[in-house]
Amino acid sequence: MARALTVKRTVVPKTSRREYLGRLRERKAYYTRAGCTFWVCEETGLPGAFVEFTEAPSAATLAAAHASAPEPPLDAHRIYTEVELS
Repeated sequence: MARALTVKRTVVPKTSRREYLGRLRERKAYYTRAGCTFWVCEETGLPGAFVEFTEAPSAATLAAAHASAPEPPLDAHRIYTEVELS
């Protein structure tokens, strides 16, 4: 089964970090309930530079999750699908 993924980059000022991390916890809970996996990475050399990944087993599942999300990504239509390398 092909996987589908969206990517969102964000730079967060140090003063907004706590609030941002709280919103990330809420997003993770929402996407988990919607059948998706959500994870976030922070650039080691630039604190506050984050990349959010949302993954689902299909593009349809991911699009539906974004459509009902409390804070959908601005470019939710940019869905990447896994390429078979066999």
